[in-house]
Amino acid sequence: MVVLIVKLRVKPGSEEECKRLMRTMEEHTRREPGCLMYIAHQSTEDPTQFALYEQYKDQAAFEIHGKSSYFAEYVVNGLNKYVVNRERMLYQPVS
Repeated sequence: MVVLIVKLRVKPGSEEECKRLMRTMEEHTRREPGCLMYIAHQSTEDPTQFALYEQYKDQAAFEIHGKSSYFAEYVVNGLNKYVVNRERMLYQPVS
């Protein structure tokens, strides 16, 4: 299993558009055969801060996700326009 946690801050005023893009990504990503979980979160203390929690069956499923047409559309050419900073960390389960 591959787990990705992404923390990001977006430009003030772009929160609603970012939530729309994240909801759309959730819809598409959850249909991927290798996606086990994909949830976007917004901070209760700072509305410009978001976190994504993603689980994929394996590395191959994770790589397929990153190469999808909707990833390019809604993240690379969408969400990234609003991101001020991002922290991305990959994890695996502790056995």
